[in-house]
Amino acid sequence: MRIGTGFDVHNLNDNRKLILGGVEIPFDKGLEGHSDGDVVIHAIIDSLLGAGGLGDIGQYFPSSDMKYKNISSITLLESTLEIITAAGWTIGNIDVTIIAQKPQISTFIELIKTSLSAALNIKSSLINIKATTTDGLGFIGQGKGIACQSVALIE
Repeated sequence: MRIGTGFDVHNLNDNRKLILGGVEIPFDKGLEGHSDGDVVIHAIIDSLLGAGGLGDIGQYFPSSDMKYKNISSITLLESTLEIITAAGWTIGNIDVTIIAQKPQISTFIELIKTSLSAALNIKSSLINIKATTTDGLGFIGQGKGIACQSVALIE
């Protein structure tokens, strides 16, 4: 068994849809990024690759490559599953913390778990999603961005 961690953070922008864990969240801003800016999936990808000693998201899906421009991060996550499976690993569990002042995430947690479990072909019970705020501190607390941390166990 091995564990890996992942972290991602993006600025919020008025001209984007907010996608978290492959789910569109109703909000007046979305996350900037080369792809769809999904900090949840980006953090999960890094935690899975890190656990396998397989590098990081930028190695496989560089922002300098136009084929990833505006791509759904679900597609990147499915590719990551292929990478870790080819290396002989299976997912034990994933634990995620979304850090956002707004919007409130709690009502979308089950939808996010369903989206992620479908993309990773694992039971949703193997995925835990938590959400917290920064109590108004920093750029996240000021509503300027969203961050996410992920820990993955692979076997």
